[in-house]
Amino acid sequence: MAQKIITIYTDDLTGEQSEDASTHTLALDGVAYEIDLGPDSFDQLLEAIGPFLEAGRRTGRIKGAAGARKAKTGGGEDTAKIRAWAKENGYNVNDRGRVSAEIRQAYAKAN
Repeated sequence: MAQKIITIYTDDLTGEQSEDASTHTLALDGVAYEIDLGPDSFDQLLEAIGPFLEAGRRTGRIKGAAGARKAKTGGGEDTAKIRAWAKENGYNVNDRGRVSAEIRQAYAKAN
């Protein structure tokens, strides 16, 4: 007998299936949260909380965060900064949605 197991990743914000959905861990007031987001939803999250993260202080990693699946979006760079850099350097980049791997690599190389 053969058995086939299929895992379907779903974006918790949109409810849509996404092969690129990744688990992200957040903490606020001592309560940790996990959320599965596709690249577009993750970009929305970063844009919404980005100013607060920049103004805040890091206190370390929250327990269990290291075991979460890593996003396929290319690490934790600030998407807004990458977009601004790309526009200044002649790249065609949308104001929303996923930033291409080519642009992320060029940004990383330049910085």
